[in-house]
Amino acid sequence: MQLTLGPVLYNWKPEAWRDFYFRIADEAPVDVVIVGEVVCSKRSPFLDPHIPAVVERLATAGKTVLMGSLTLMSLPRERKAMLELAGDDQFTMEVNDLTCLGMLGGKPHAIGPFVNIYNEATAKYFASRGATRICLPPELPLSAIRAIAQSLPEVTFEVFSFGRVPLAISARCYHARLNKLSKDNCKFVCDQDPDGLAVTTLDDEPFLAMNGVQTLSYTSASLLGDVDKLRDAGAGAMRLSPQQCDMVAVSQLFRDAIDGKVDASEGAAKLTAIYPLKQSNGFLFSKPGAAFVTDSGDVRRIVPAA
Repeated sequence: MQLTLGPVLYNWKPEAWRDFYFRIADEAPVDVVIVGEVVCSKRSPFLDPHIPAVVERLATAGKTVLMGSLTLMSLPRERKAMLELAGDDQFTMEVNDLTCLGMLGGKPHAIGPFVNIYNEATAKYFASRGATRICLPPELPLSAIRAIAQSLPEVTFEVFSFGRVPLAISARCYHARLNKLSKDNCKFVCDQDPDGLAVTTLDDEPFLAMNGVQTLSYTSASLLGDVDKLRDAGAGAMRLSPQQCDMVAVSQLFRDAIDGKVDASEGAAKLTAIYPLKQSNGFLFSKPGAAFVTDSGDVRRIVPAA
């Protein structure tokens, strides 16, 4: 089973973003890495100067590099940028907005977790259009993952396995609105929350996180103890989403779990030490997404559902 490192979803400082990928290239036991700004196109000009060096470093280290598309295109300049990316034969695109399918014209590509693929027929449609790997939506239960993956053994199916879960994207910027700014003059205030900003209920219970125009779960997905279930279901890769923690250590822990070197309880404890945010895997077992289902089947650590 492969390990995939998804794109950085947050607004990190450009040099920190670059150095993060340099370290991933040199130290992390991941097979596939998605690079590029997928949440907000306004961040792209700060990252673009570093992308060639990042891609070269990752490729030299033997990683397969995919370029992520925007999740929501709403402006002419965004469409132009995605057209250029789709036409660049140096890279394979990971599609996060269906508009990109027409731009690709049937070229081989990947599908990201932001595209709704909930059944076998939909997966087969995307495969017929050139999709060779698909990261399934994080809210799918294990039964759906099994049905979809086993219907298309020639496609590599990924499962979102670590990190705050992406739930929704909007044309409105929550960070700008919170700071009484317009989206066009946001001053990039989302960089104040490089791991997302917790959203609480009226009872002061954290239940979501916001990241500019994106809504995420408050909890961090962790399918570390579910490796065997995913493998048996036909999943070919587990996706890790970068958070503000030691992602090299996280990826090594997941690699050890895949290789059978760490059990579920030990792995959960080690992961908590690396990234102390509450862990969840409820979606996989048709439970509230913020729930954590143990290997014995007990449902624990329920927090307000994300």
